[in-house]
Amino acid sequence: MRLLKALFGTPGNALVSLLLLAFLGWLGQALLLWGLRAEWRVVGENLPYFFVGQLPKEHLPRVGGFLLFLALALLGWLGSLRVVRVPRPRLLSLLGLLGSLFLLPWPPTLWGGLLLSFLLSGVAMLLAFPLGVALAFGRQARLPVLRLIAIAFIEGVRGVPLVSLLFLAFVTVPLFLPEGVRLPQVVRALVAFTLFAAAYLAENVRGGLQAVPKGQWEAAFSLGLTPFQAVRYVILPQALRAVVPALVGQYIALFKDTSLVALIGILDLMGVARAVLANPQNVGLEREVYLFLALVYLLVSGSFSYLGRLLERGLGLGVR
Repeated sequence: MRLLKALFGTPGNALVSLLLLAFLGWLGQALLLWGLRAEWRVVGENLPYFFVGQLPKEHLPRVGGFLLFLALALLGWLGSLRVVRVPRPRLLSLLGLLGSLFLLPWPPTLWGGLLLSFLLSGVAMLLAFPLGVALAFGRQARLPVLRLIAIAFIEGVRGVPLVSLLFLAFVTVPLFLPEGVRLPQVVRALVAFTLFAAAYLAENVRGGLQAVPKGQWEAAFSLGLTPFQAVRYVILPQALRAVVPALVGQYIALFKDTSLVALIGILDLMGVARAVLANPQNVGLEREVYLFLALVYLLVSGSFSYLGRLLERGLGLGVR
């Protein structure tokens, strides 16, 4: 009844609601008719290619085990935060992390498709976290040199588009390596994503630090804690708790930004789509392929958004 009253409570609301419903009905009918005529074989025939790229078939069980242990690590981590109830959450998280590292397909040149998008965004966010926290504290440091270095890094990285960092890492990283040593393209892209994520994470963490009252510092010092202990046990947990929605949103954005690596020849999910469409047999099937990609990105982003809401609920965010 509340929904009907909100939609049709007044003549103006009723008119707008009817127009929107008519438009959605027309759009849904058009999509349904097109979907029935579309050639979805291009998706079905290349489904493994979309998900794992050129990874050999004998590695597929290894990928399945990797994803299973990764899910266990995530479940244990959520359990340690009391979002879900699992026995021995820290042990479960540790076993899941070790198992996923052991089963991770190697070398990185084998990564591709959706698997590569997951690994790039996840590893980059993991590596960027300590660097971003250090930059956030460095930007608030009393020592001018540290503060200037942190500000220069953050503003320098945030002031350029990610695609330029990718090309820069692709060209300049080999210059700092010994002669004869050549890093895979995936590793060079990971360097760019890590630096990019660290700069934005630093600003998110700095916002959380500013939300912590100064009395918390004073209370920690009054208990005899050292500055490092005060940061570790009192300040940083409160700061991170305040910016959980921002951190989840940053990871989702980083996951979608992995599509840019297709510009430097790496076959992530978007790169695989371009390779599939380059096949003469798939000419004219762009709509089917890109609609499938849109649904995959929507499903993954929606799943992480849901996990973020679970985390917020477990931490009591937004609850008075």
